Amino acid sequence: MRIAVGGIQHETNTHAAVTPLDAFILGGGWPGWQKGAQIAATLGAMNLPVSGAIAALAADARVGEGNVVPLMWAAATPSGRVEDAAFDALADELIARLLDAGPLDGLYLDLHGAMATVSHDDAEGELLARIRTRVGEALPIVVSLDLHANVSRRSFDLCDAMVVYRSYPHVDMDESGVRAARLLMARVERGRPWAKSMADIAFVAPLTAQCTLAEPAQSLMALLERTEAGEGLVSMSWASGFPLADVACRQQSVLVYADEAGTAKRVSARFAQAVEAQRERFTEAPLSPDAAVDEALRRLAAQPGLPVVLCDTDDNPGAGAASDNTAILRALVARAACRAVVAVVCDAQAASDAHAAGVGSRIELALGGRADAPGNLPYEAVFIVERMTDGRFTGTGPMWRGSPIDLGPMALLRVEHTDVRAIVSSRTMQAADRSIFRHVGIEPQTMQVLALKSSVHFRADFNAITSSVIVVRQL
Repeated sequence: MRIAVGGIQHETNTHAAVTPLDAFILGGGWPGWQKGAQIAATLGAMNLPVSGAIAALAADARVGEGNVVPLMWAAATPSGRVEDAAFDALADELIARLLDAGPLDGLYLDLHGAMATVSHDDAEGELLARIRTRVGEALPIVVSLDLHANVSRRSFDLCDAMVVYRSYPHVDMDESGVRAARLLMARVERGRPWAKSMADIAFVAPLTAQCTLAEPAQSLMALLERTEAGEGLVSMSWASGFPLADVACRQQSVLVYADEAGTAKRVSARFAQAVEAQRERFTEAPLSPDAAVDEALRRLAAQPGLPVVLCDTDDNPGAGAASDNTAILRALVARAACRAVVAVVCDAQAASDAHAAGVGSRIELALGGRADAPGNLPYEAVFIVERMTDGRFTGTGPMWRGSPIDLGPMALLRVEHTDVRAIVSSRTMQAADRSIFRHVGIEPQTMQVLALKSSVHFRADFNAITSSVIVVRQL
């Protein structure tokens, strides 16, 4: 078999600022735009679907390394709608390389499922439609999707199969690529499509309630895996949707592939009903910044030891936020919290000013607070520059394992006369990997309060070293 591989990844928060092409070129938490042989050379064994797919295809005798045709792959940090020109440039490059690839037996695509552009709410559906227009209906196409995909009927109909991550935090992204690659090879061998069924679910839960390490998502995902095996299905997936995309196709979906149409329809409807039955359990109990800090200090007084996490979900750049809200920082300072760190405040100017001043300097800053969000204001204070770095390091946790990260110039700043610090970056990345702290000289488990701008992904690397989590809402 000769299989082409490519992908475009973006999770679109339609309430955030638009996303230019540069965001894909630069990357962020993941490497930037990769073309041809660069894909495997750069992404290697990272926890990415495209990495898992390439490895699985190359290792299988039905394909082999020489018959994997890398097209292009690009990803940008979650943010606002993708500019039309940026989407067109990425789609045109992918399709041009696909058409130049010569005869193919199949196409694997690493997509997100919740990308929207200025003109297209369903960017994945638009991309697949453009591909089908050029290559026809016969070429088998299998796609891997993020767990937070908002799957449209259009995109579902345009490909032979879709495989969705099964974990949040997404520690199985590479495994999802492996599953998709194996499914594609099976589809090529079969010579015809499987029966398939898509069932919609009438609600989308908050991100913090979708965690598969907690209930009810944990039990539902286990039920899905038992059902897939017990019913003898080809594949079964559950996409839990992205609530911050204000688009018509925002929804949860169940995707089932089977030999018999009746089986696919019955199983998809039954699992959708199982999710619906748990609707009241998909809740969160957030606190305001002031109340959250009070609760964290109460817990630490009652049971000192491991740090408490303040989950700053509203300012999570992993869901498209600006990562520059300082409300929790203010609350920590006001309550004289000890060994407290806020990570990561994205403020390129503050990082630049810290580098200009030098380690040990005392500088006045108006930190963060520039994004257009309710109550978001710069935090004006005197800071001590404790550490400066170039922002380049390697991820070590379960999600970013081995991934080169570049957040631009960074600084560790301490509010004068306090034990409260902020890790400041020039580019956004959610605080979901301990390497962010170690890069600026902090071992996170030695702290008392970790205010993390992340919704759930931090749990993969931080659960083992923290005592409890408090969800904070600023809106």
